[in-house]
Amino acid sequence: MLYTMLSIFGILFFIPHSFTFPLPDPYTKFSKLNLPVPGPFGPDSVARDSNNQGPYVGVSDGRILKYNGTDFVDFAYLSPNRSKQLCDGVTDLSLGPICGRPLGFSFDPLTNYLYVVEICQAINFTVGPQGGQATLLATSAYGVPFNFLNGCDFDKIRRVVYFTDTSLVYNYTDAILGNPLPPGDSSGRLLEYSTITGLVRVLVNGIPRPSGPAVSADSSFIVYGSYSTQQIYKYYLIGPKSGTTDVLIPNLLGSPAKTKRAAEFGYFWVAVNQVVQTQPTPVFQPYGYKFSSNGNVIVIKNFTLEYGNGRVNVVQEYFNLLEGGTLYVGSRSANYVGKYTKC
Repeated sequence: MLYTMLSIFGILFFIPHSFTFPLPDPYTKFSKLNLPVPGPFGPDSVARDSNNQGPYVGVSDGRILKYNGTDFVDFAYLSPNRSKQLCDGVTDLSLGPICGRPLGFSFDPLTNYLYVVEICQAINFTVGPQGGQATLLATSAYGVPFNFLNGCDFDKIRRVVYFTDTSLVYNYTDAILGNPLPPGDSSGRLLEYSTITGLVRVLVNGIPRPSGPAVSADSSFIVYGSYSTQQIYKYYLIGPKSGTTDVLIPNLLGSPAKTKRAAEFGYFWVAVNQVVQTQPTPVFQPYGYKFSSNGNVIVIKNFTLEYGNGRVNVVQEYFNLLEGGTLYVGSRSANYVGKYTKC
């Protein structure tokens, strides 16, 4: 209760200028889509395909699972050396280099191919509509190997995949061992992979720990966050500012995780985790922020009731005529996908 009150105080009295007066949270009905038990955890990415099937999730034991309306079932895996006997259901993150760990993915809505970034071996994959073994796409850009791939988004107009490499000096092994971050690390990159040429291009260098990006629906810009600066950036793909970056939201109340397009044109969701206590153990307040292409935050959704002091990693919104609006939430520390619907 104290943490909630402190967080509310922070929102009311320290809202930056880019925050409009937040609208009421429309997603008030919560349910869980449980992962297999006993089994994996940490649905870090969540997506539905162009046929409205799923959601699909990437989990801790290296699999990509698909929800069939009742249960999550196997859909795909990344590591060519993965053994179901060794890996299925494991919670030992040190097995990541063998079992794999999908951390971010995005569907091509035209072909239903799923593009995936894998954290343990820092490589880029694609999976066909039937699932199974993923195909390796790329391992480096300009001769510099990927190190800590984080999230990705597919550009249906340009036919490219945008993705982020969080750091060139701090990697997955450091994260699971609890090694401290290098002070002032600004070695992150925003990249693109062309599905036409197979080439990888670096769009932006020198980013302080970038999180997963999202491309606008009209393919005119990309938005992504920075864990270190607690800001949201806007990279322009067309127009007079093409190839340049602006700060879109200057001071969030916590560190942003993945950014995803919202259901409405011109809007996005980003998962944000605010540190409310550091000692003796860290305590987080997890949020989802919905914001416009101009950087105005219009909804602030508090996930503390459902996720406690854990962090959320992705907030993904969908809309269809049968279900209306649906919000899916993935957390690296949970064994379920959170599903929120409107009353």
